[in-house]
Amino acid sequence: MIQYRTEHDSMGEMQVPADRYWGAQTERSRLNFPIGVGQETMPREITHAFGLLKRAAAEANHLLVPARMTEEKRQAIAQAAGEVAEGLLDDHFPLVVWQTGSGTQSNMNANEVIANRGNDIAGKKLLHPNDDVNMSQSSNDTFPTAMHIAADLALEDKVLPAVDRMIAALQKLEAENEGIVKSGRTHLQDATPIRFSQEISGWRASLQMDREMLLEAAGFVRRLAIGGTAVGTGLNAPAGFDREVCRVLSEVTGKAFVPHENKFHALTSKDELVVAHGALKALACDMMKMANDIRWLASGPRLGLGEITIPENEPGSSIMPGKVNPTQCEQVTMVAVQVMGNDTAVSVAASQGNFELNVFMPVLAYNFLQSARLLAESLDAFRERCVEGIRPNREKMAENLTRSLMLVTALNPYIGYENAAKTAKLAFAENITLKEACVKLGFLTPERFDEVFHPEEMA
Repeated sequence: MIQYRTEHDSMGEMQVPADRYWGAQTERSRLNFPIGVGQETMPREITHAFGLLKRAAAEANHLLVPARMTEEKRQAIAQAAGEVAEGLLDDHFPLVVWQTGSGTQSNMNANEVIANRGNDIAGKKLLHPNDDVNMSQSSNDTFPTAMHIAADLALEDKVLPAVDRMIAALQKLEAENEGIVKSGRTHLQDATPIRFSQEISGWRASLQMDREMLLEAAGFVRRLAIGGTAVGTGLNAPAGFDREVCRVLSEVTGKAFVPHENKFHALTSKDELVVAHGALKALACDMMKMANDIRWLASGPRLGLGEITIPENEPGSSIMPGKVNPTQCEQVTMVAVQVMGNDTAVSVAASQGNFELNVFMPVLAYNFLQSARLLAESLDAFRERCVEGIRPNREKMAENLTRSLMLVTALNPYIGYENAAKTAKLAFAENITLKEACVKLGFLTPERFDEVFHPEEMA
């Protein structure tokens, strides 16, 4: 049987599960928003970011207003907040995304958990959630700050390392396949020759460009709203509070967090996250294209292009024995679709809110962090279980190259564009070689054709 204790807030008393550190305001939110429970809990990245933030705020308050934030209080908050940041108290954060658009209840969830856990640590009633843990802060500046902390850590510690690992894998694949010439394709039609390493280099360069954009976007995200309090004026926050919080956060995380120069902007505009998610979307677009290229090249095994082989990871059909599908390519493309959809949610959420506050922040954070998490995990799975196992089918590449009518492009300087077109059309119509067609039309002698026609040099 669940045991309860009595907690109170400015609206009165609430019965709270006795084995949980949250308090009255968290319990009100838990009861008032039974939406997506167990499925769409506030992202743990936000919970952990609040732990980092509350510790940094306590350190800053102790430096700036030590009479109010005593050493004893600082220590209790720092230890409790550290446990939150490390994920040790995740079970004490039950609230869902679909709550107040400012994230107020999630801020209070952090305040209450840290206060009650800190009181346990101190062995007495030492901390108040509002007066101590939330000192010099407002939900209106802490939630956007936690969003930015979580977003930057996701970009720098999850997405970018996964991108780097994929780039390294592609560089290795590129080197291994240097010198293999195959048919290029445009519009899903035969085109002039290309080296397989050049094709891979296009994938690699796309990810390197995405990496540059993500790094630049992370610089915008590291600008924090903390210090703006309720409407951007900094009411009830001591001078220099924002700088000290950012200093501590930077020391703890190793990231270069700085106070946003305009708190009125920081509270109401979310354009930094829009830009950062745009970079995530660009990465998703490039991964979609790369995965599609790979599954086209691996199509078959006998009736498709069949120019590469990819790892066989699991049976592909419950009815067709021996069938194997490009499942890693499929997970990448589904993740890309989700990220593209999330980008719409992020964009719409960022455009909303009125006057001094955006009130679509939880849904923005939810979609942003899902995109980052999915892309990082998708990239690693795709690399480990597909890309690193790509092998060229040299015989099929050579066969397709030899049969390509677009090799006729090499004859343009010798017989002209229109005669080259006639050569290609005759070869296709009569199912003969380009050489046979060119000689039959009288454009070149067999000897001259052999002299000028070198497909391997076209790449």
